[in-house]
Amino acid sequence: MKKTFPIFAIATLGLLSYALYQALVVAPTEVTMGNVQRIFYYHLPSAWVAFALFFVNFLASIWYLAKRTAGSDALALASAEVGVVFCTIVLLTGPIWARPVWGIWWTWDARLTSTLVLWLIYVAYLMLRRFASGGQTPVLAAALAIFGFVDVPIVYLSIRFFRTQHPQPVIGGGPGSGLDPRMWTAVLWNLAAFAAYGSLLVWTRYRMAMVERQVEEAHAQRALESNEGAEQ
Repeated sequence: MKKTFPIFAIATLGLLSYALYQALVVAPTEVTMGNVQRIFYYHLPSAWVAFALFFVNFLASIWYLAKRTAGSDALALASAEVGVVFCTIVLLTGPIWARPVWGIWWTWDARLTSTLVLWLIYVAYLMLRRFASGGQTPVLAAALAIFGFVDVPIVYLSIRFFRTQHPQPVIGGGPGSGLDPRMWTAVLWNLAAFAAYGSLLVWTRYRMAMVERQVEEAHAQRALESNEGAEQ
């Protein structure tokens, strides 16, 4: 494990560097939008990685409610934290692209609004984990995560079900949709890089959460032993 982590970290750094090269150098300049379109190579992979991490949180939350294992609870927390980071990137890169293309930073269409709601749900989840006290906090958080995940398919399908200002899907979007093959190559490299980076962050945060749990249990055990000693 000690050897695997640095190797994975170095490989992730290499992936991120090559993906940056693909996005800024190899991918052609979009005819209509120009270089601002290159934000797409970070915006789209960030969204996909956020969705994947929220799905991990969803599964880990179900497993925690079923088995009450420390590992599943730690994984749920770690995946939610990193998922919120990537969802934040989505919400920041979107307006940066929209301002020169649409002439506005934000509009309350279905895709943008549902994405903001998704971000708020998982921020609420993290606030519950951080500030609530009591033994039932992980259970309540798991229930919130399960119900909150319902918004992920709503975000994904919003531009298919509603007429929005957000661009239509580039995958299966009908006639005229799709990307230049070199653009797809840049998208896939960035998706691989962001997925590796997200996995690295989850791995790190998971290990930290497990250590924190062990420290808390050790402190609780010492306090219990001290109380028992004082009573004797």
